[in-house]
Amino acid sequence: MSEPVVELKGVSKIYTLGSNKIHALDNVDLNILKGEFVSVMGPSGSGKSTLLNLVGCLDLPTSGTVLIDGIDTSGLDDDRLTTIRRDKIGFIFQQFNLIPMLTAIENVEMPLIFGRVPAHLVREKALHLFEMVGLEAMYADHRQNELSGGQQQHVAVARAFANNPALILADEPTGNLDTKTGIAIMNLLSELNDGGATIVLVTHDSRLSTYADKTVEMIDGRIG
Repeated sequence: MSEPVVELKGVSKIYTLGSNKIHALDNVDLNILKGEFVSVMGPSGSGKSTLLNLVGCLDLPTSGTVLIDGIDTSGLDDDRLTTIRRDKIGFIFQQFNLIPMLTAIENVEMPLIFGRVPAHLVREKALHLFEMVGLEAMYADHRQNELSGGQQQHVAVARAFANNPALILADEPTGNLDTKTGIAIMNLLSELNDGGATIVLVTHDSRLSTYADKTVEMIDGRIG
């Protein structure tokens, strides 16, 4: 039986706005196993973004326990959370979030450098990641403004996989892409999942949930 990569146990997140308390997550339990492809769906305000932030170690729960690849992140300081994000989690965003002054290959090389990959191996590994996601080497020296939206998202996918993370978090990864390019990105994520990657997809598009092994429906901070 596969080991859980994500475990949420009785997790709640409460934000205080003046005298009001907003229960963004309310006593959530969730397990995501190694190699699963899970979609998280729900209307705006349902708690999807809060869940993603907690799983991505970008925030801490008010109560409950969040384990990522067996590590309890619930009470860790910023430095330790940064290390877990670097070593355990790959992020794919709707806005691509490439660094515009860097070339495509340099964007992919950055997490390798921060991950302490030996300098003489960085370019070789980055080019291998290009190949893995179907990007031609001819685009390596292109900057963001020289790439189409689909090419930028392919670079972002390659960057997310740079340090072989335990978990990939994809936040509306096709939201800024046309339908054809969006399908290509989802097919790529599906292929990478078939290769063993654990993927959590946050989306409002029910069509994308067909790529997932299971769908988690959220409403009012709870899993339906």
